[in-house]
Amino acid sequence: MRQTAMTLLLCFCALCAVQAQGKQPLRLEDIVSGKFAPQGIRHITPIPGDPEHYAQTDDGGTRIVKYSFRTGEQVEVLFDAATARECPFKHFDSYSFSPDGQTLLIATETTPIYRRSFTAVYYLYSLKRNMEGKINNKVERLSDGGPQQAPVFSPDGSMVAFVRDNDIYLVKRAFGNSESRVTEDGERNRVLNGIPDWVYEEEFAFNRALEFSADSKMLAYIRWDESQVPSYSFPLFAGEAPRYEGFAKYPGSYTYKYPKTGEPNSKVSVHTFDIKARVTRTMQLPLDEDGYIPRIRFTKDPDKLAVMTLNRHQNRMDIYMANPRSTVCKLVLRDETDTYIKEGIFDNIRFYDDAFSFVSERSGYNHLYWYSLTGSLLRQVTSGEYEVKEFLGYDPKDQIFYYTSNEESPLRKAVYKVDKKGKKQKLSAQEGTNSALFGSGMKYFLNTYTSLNTPPVITLNDNKGKTLATLADNKALRQTLAAYDVPQKEFFSFRTSDGTSLNGWMMKPCTFSPEKKYPVLMYQYSGPGSQEVTDVFGISWETYMASIGYVVVCVDGRGTGGRGAAFEKCTYLNLGVKEARDQVETALYLSGQPYVDKDRIGIWGWSYGGYMTLMSMSEGTPVFRAGVAVAAVTDWNYYDTIYGERFMRTPQENAEGYAASSAMGRADKLHGDLLLVHGMADDNVHYQNCAEYAERLVQLGKQFDMQVYTNRNHSIYGGGTRLHLYTRLTRFFNDRLMK
Repeated sequence: MRQTAMTLLLCFCALCAVQAQGKQPLRLEDIVSGKFAPQGIRHITPIPGDPEHYAQTDDGGTRIVKYSFRTGEQVEVLFDAATARECPFKHFDSYSFSPDGQTLLIATETTPIYRRSFTAVYYLYSLKRNMEGKINNKVERLSDGGPQQAPVFSPDGSMVAFVRDNDIYLVKRAFGNSESRVTEDGERNRVLNGIPDWVYEEEFAFNRALEFSADSKMLAYIRWDESQVPSYSFPLFAGEAPRYEGFAKYPGSYTYKYPKTGEPNSKVSVHTFDIKARVTRTMQLPLDEDGYIPRIRFTKDPDKLAVMTLNRHQNRMDIYMANPRSTVCKLVLRDETDTYIKEGIFDNIRFYDDAFSFVSERSGYNHLYWYSLTGSLLRQVTSGEYEVKEFLGYDPKDQIFYYTSNEESPLRKAVYKVDKKGKKQKLSAQEGTNSALFGSGMKYFLNTYTSLNTPPVITLNDNKGKTLATLADNKALRQTLAAYDVPQKEFFSFRTSDGTSLNGWMMKPCTFSPEKKYPVLMYQYSGPGSQEVTDVFGISWETYMASIGYVVVCVDGRGTGGRGAAFEKCTYLNLGVKEARDQVETALYLSGQPYVDKDRIGIWGWSYGGYMTLMSMSEGTPVFRAGVAVAAVTDWNYYDTIYGERFMRTPQENAEGYAASSAMGRADKLHGDLLLVHGMADDNVHYQNCAEYAERLVQLGKQFDMQVYTNRNHSIYGGGTRLHLYTRLTRFFNDRLMK
């Protein structure tokens, strides 16, 4: 009761101080509702085959408009739901172009499945013009057989392949959109054709494994047999946002295949389908029995299907060229490491007429390489003690490579190009974080720039770096924020007791006085390869907490990204140990600052950050007064094969590492007040993690708080859920750290 009164007094004093300056205090409701979210641009897509233009939807999802890359001005309306003939919908969710840019595929009634997968009802809309320069303006349903998943156009635009109920279907447009079935064995929780299983989708970050050959004569797909993968089930209740009336009296359940570390994975294979002959073939891929196939890609040569594989340890990556008719597979590239190959490698591999791009950490830093289709190294494109973050594309005419890297600082990202002679040019003008989307032909790009104190600025630029137009500058947001006292982030760094330099950011209350002592709230994620300390803008719950009197700090410890392989991979086989020590070291460093009350330091995180909260609070050094673990892994035996084994190998091979990395195993050393938060329908980090950890604390006689969210997945949102969550977190920390 006394703590609550003191909390209210402190908040009242802070409010008075802010109001005295003529500015408004931040409200949690406004932050959660997105009032301070930066303006973006909805659904921008470069138009295939048209280097001068891009497409964008309007805010209502009713029109698709063509714009000029040179000026940013509207050129024409490509599609309008209000005027299109036989259009059964008033708005749509997303769209894509055929490879020739002549047809739109428009998605409606989108229903999410997991993080990246969804079904939708798709429609075709032709942009081809007749002799009089007019388009047909008619909307055609892709299929009448039910919602579709993962559709893909043939290169010539004459066909669309898609998945329904785990089987592949083919629509031929020249025959009145006639539909035929390619596979017959698809079955839920047993066989998937052309779409990945849960663990592939989540950890290899894709939602389609279905490709046409360059001559539009063949289909290639990956088949998953998950019949031997153990199932996981979680309960579902009626709930309220949304409500499931079918569970009003008796709860239901959801069951799906989820391979946990050391358990069987799906059996995977690559197949091709000859569209004319209607013959299906299985590629003779020399894959380990428990190996992975994270991607397939047809090259520009229709006789070369690139198949990318990983062994189960994920420390050997191979690229094979498979002949889709003979089924013979030839190894063209192998990349190996003593630790693991990063998942992000696959989207940086792109195929051109006679070569392909490849990224590797073989030098100790992520760099770009250029290979022939036969596997000969043509050149190392980039080098140095920095990381290439994304390969953006290649201009074959001028032989120029485009990419982003953190060459200036691990905290920042810029856009570069380099020519065949190695001459490099920085294309982004502002220091901070830049991201680029290039149009067809690599003549223009859309650049999104942000920094700690700069909301995103979106500009159009040519490939020499000249800014041509500004599409969004978030001026309105800056004006809105000017009416509030908003704590500002500032970077800092320090050395731990073993000499390791760590980067961090800090926010202090707007009424900060160096002569006072403040409670500290530490936020972190800490997962392998992640970065929370970067030069980007954001108004978050942490901003709110700084505004009500906390010093808020975030530090990227060992194992995080941006600083090369040695720094990132030093946690291999022992996740959580060094990372937890670095969070403890951060608290010890902060304890030595004259404005910090060392007895009032809290820590929190979500997912891996929740795991790190538990590991840090039970590291053995009693520096944390309180902590919140949201959706936390508590033991790597409970998590999936691809992620867990990438960093830990299997429990059978690394029992000692799993024991040292278990929050369950060190729960007896937990120090400080703890709040556990979890969604009961979390398909990623199962509620099992929270339930088993809570039981361990009960049996150890340790008191704790717990907040469970009905029917909520890993993101814990829906209706008023987010506001409830952050209000709960705020009150918890105020009760423990504000005195």
